[in-house]
Amino acid sequence: MREIVFDTETTGLDPSKGDRVVEIGAVEILNLIPTGRVFHAYIDPERDMPEEAFRVHGLSREFLSQHRKFREIAEEFIDFIEDSPMVAHNAEFDVRFINAEFAMLNFAPLAPARIVDTLAIARRLHPGSPASLDALCQRYGIDLSRRDKHGALLDAGLLAEVYAELMGGRQAALSLQTVSVSRRTQTSDLLRARPALLEDRLSPAEDEAHRAFVAGLSKSVIWDRYLTGRSDESAASPG
Repeated sequence: MREIVFDTETTGLDPSKGDRVVEIGAVEILNLIPTGRVFHAYIDPERDMPEEAFRVHGLSREFLSQHRKFREIAEEFIDFIEDSPMVAHNAEFDVRFINAEFAMLNFAPLAPARIVDTLAIARRLHPGSPASLDALCQRYGIDLSRRDKHGALLDAGLLAEVYAELMGGRQAALSLQTVSVSRRTQTSDLLRARPALLEDRLSPAEDEAHRAFVAGLSKSVIWDRYLTGRSDESAASPG
């Protein structure tokens, strides 16, 4: 299944108070595995950058003013995500900002039914434990050495790894591959013709006892066909 893992950086916490998206990072995954396709854009918010937000992501007003505005990247983003499920950590925050930007362009919002919140999944799987992205990376042994500040594409990539762990994706994929190979091997072995008949391991007394048992059953039992076929093969085999 195709899904999009995404993250945003913003000028603040509330789009209803004028805060805007300044970066979007999105990673395409197929059956929980990143395909290598990504979407990334820095965005000119057309406003100042509060100091608190700058300390989080390090994106200055001067830097962002050199990049495109949201209305100039919106179609590319929509083309990339298509109608796939959208995966985010604390998804309500990111979706609220994206939908606020869409609303200014009269675009349809992201529907709640397509949103997957990894924060909710983590809290359900690990009740009472820290569930931030950093905490989950540490829990699952995912390298955080590159993350000195928040960055949308970097965080989306880390979240894709966390999401796979939360869903048991790596272990499930390995198990499925093992079972598939095993079954294929067994099937080919069963279909391979024997070069010679196996030696009959029944003693004459055991054979006679079995025939007496079968004789007391219905005339259409499958053993009759087996015994008849074995007798024919034995008669056709030289010695």
